[in-house]
Amino acid sequence: MSEILDIAGANKLKARASYVGAGVNVFQTLIKIAFGFLLQSAALIADGIHSLSDLLSDFLVIIAVRMGSREADYEHPYGHRRFETIATVILGSSLVLIGGGITWSVLDRIANPEHLPVPNPYGMGIAGLSILVNELLYHYTKRIAKKTRSKLLLANAWHQRSDAISSIVVLLGIGAVMLGYPFADAIAAIVVALLVAKIGLNLIFDSIKELVDTSLPPKLVAEIRKAIMAIDGVEGIHLLRTRQMGEDALIDAHIVVDPRITVSEGHTIGDTVRDELISRFDDIMDVLVHVDPEDDEGLFEKQKPLKRCEVKRLLDKYMADFKDSIIDFRIHYLNGLIELELILPFAVSKQPQLMDKLNKQSRRMAQRVRKIKNITLFFKQNEG
Repeated sequence: MSEILDIAGANKLKARASYVGAGVNVFQTLIKIAFGFLLQSAALIADGIHSLSDLLSDFLVIIAVRMGSREADYEHPYGHRRFETIATVILGSSLVLIGGGITWSVLDRIANPEHLPVPNPYGMGIAGLSILVNELLYHYTKRIAKKTRSKLLLANAWHQRSDAISSIVVLLGIGAVMLGYPFADAIAAIVVALLVAKIGLNLIFDSIKELVDTSLPPKLVAEIRKAIMAIDGVEGIHLLRTRQMGEDALIDAHIVVDPRITVSEGHTIGDTVRDELISRFDDIMDVLVHVDPEDDEGLFEKQKPLKRCEVKRLLDKYMADFKDSIIDFRIHYLNGLIELELILPFAVSKQPQLMDKLNKQSRRMAQRVRKIKNITLFFKQNEG
């Protein structure tokens, strides 16, 4: 399990990475666009706009981290993590628009060849420097993203690496023009634009999956299921729901335990499941565990089980002669029926006639009430 930072420390690291990225991208945007015009390179200008989109993404990360780091409140009991998700959707949408705009502009120039700029070989040096800078920035941002478990920061890191990739395309485009292929630079610009749009679409689709509570990856869900089943006292899992919130995962698990154990023991098993998942998986922030005595999914859809007050009324009716003797009763809901346990004073068991009458009334009640599977008698030695 990787090192887990406190929330404040993680937010500081995320903000620092974003500020560093913003500073680098300001420099790259100015250099690329300025030299793109000076050296007559459409691809270099497109690459500069790509760097500008990186700068915008850095600012989005800074704002989203600040908003998403706020504590949970009454209106947002699960916290504000999805502000980062919303920021990622905005970032992705802007990239799609930028990519479409660049493509439209370059296609218009191709349709009018006389407007095609002639790039200068010095543009290759600018592109080469950009490749080096963005690759270093990618590794720096990715390292902090993994340390802070930030998907938004990881997306931003890949956004920065895409800038390096686009610079490689620019480098090849300018080189091809130098070798006598006049449309190569424009085609390279279109490739860069399509790359920007594709990254934007990926960010949008991934964020939408999170916003509509798409489950965690199947492999991770299988690991979670395996971890739950390995816990002592868990006999099965009949419902396991997962969802993502920012870099955190939320789990809802319905576990099956021995139907004869006490409520407190079942609760303890549930707490063990929650604590084990949170400590074992870095991404899991909260686990809601529902404890069941059996797989009851869909079991009571057509026929509702007897409630305790209804059982009490049935006992008053069928066991009227022992109404004052019954100390307590326990109900087990199993297989759509109930098993009833009656607790009586130990003295009753020493009276044969009374016991015969008690057994007859118990059998009569179990036979006439279809929802009761059987009735078991327990005698308490100490009533005090």
